Amino acid sequence: MKKITVAILLLLQACYVHGQGDITVLASASMFADMASNVGGDMVIVESLVPIGGDPHLYSPRPSDAQKVQKAALVLVNGLTFEGWIAKLVANSGATTRVDTITKGIVPRQSEEYENSYDPHAWMTARNGLIYVDNIAAALAEVAPQHRSYFEANAARYKSQLEELHEYILTEMKKIPAAQRVLITSHDAFAYFGNEYGLQLNALKGISTEEETQASDMLRVAKAIKETGVKAIFVESTISPKMIQQIATDNKVKVGGELYADSLGPKGGDAGTYITMLRHNCDTIVKALTATEEAGKTESSQGSGSNMWLYILLGIAMLTILGFVGSRIK
Repeated sequence: MKKITVAILLLLQACYVHGQGDITVLASASMFADMASNVGGDMVIVESLVPIGGDPHLYSPRPSDAQKVQKAALVLVNGLTFEGWIAKLVANSGATTRVDTITKGIVPRQSEEYENSYDPHAWMTARNGLIYVDNIAAALAEVAPQHRSYFEANAARYKSQLEELHEYILTEMKKIPAAQRVLITSHDAFAYFGNEYGLQLNALKGISTEEETQASDMLRVAKAIKETGVKAIFVESTISPKMIQQIATDNKVKVGGELYADSLGPKGGDAGTYITMLRHNCDTIVKALTATEEAGKTESSQGSGSNMWLYILLGIAMLTILGFVGSRIK
């Protein structure tokens, strides 16, 4: 009887530990919310301030966001000038909620245009993702130290997946012909990705989507397309595709697909998590930049084959005509 009672108590304790979810975490954007969910597991309730599909560069907080900050145990921010609105939101909420910057330990890219300004898109490589995960695990352990070992175990499992993804992307990028390793996108969100995985970058907008597109930007991108000979350029999920589509039409290149940078895709979709987002971007880029090369070869070989058969048929026709004429002369 005693053994049964102990077993029941242990079962109830396990149910409590894994099902309570009483630590409310706010993340500034959906990528970080997904990371926190993977690390926090059943212990946390995670919400993204900027909804999926929204642009964190341009987000305007609502009154309800201040209430969310008040109720949260932890707010996770990227920093590096990504969420210019969040400090004011936290201050206006009047809350003493813990705010953690999850890019600590990352070597940021300095802006080429503005002093003391950085490229915030550090999450765009799986290897930097490992640093984000460590920072999130440490932040969660600070607000709930009793679950430290649980967070650390989840982080270790998640990091192994990111390490596998990093190797996958490295391998896949090598499939792109060297001359075609050129990535042209809507805004400058892929520099970390390009530097890590060997792509030459160009973008219509700068680091922030707040910048207005100028005629000079379109001319610059058109020049890059002409000079590199790249056959595909890419739109982004949080930015209107019209400009990129127009550039593609004007320069006789194709739109290689939709990439994700500042937001995940819809839940359940092929970019619905941080890991699947990076994998989707990799697969989309590789498919577009390798397909153009293969298509050109196929078309060329088909053209050569068609011409060969045309010459053969013309030759047969000429011989037939000459034979007929010769027989008539005799």
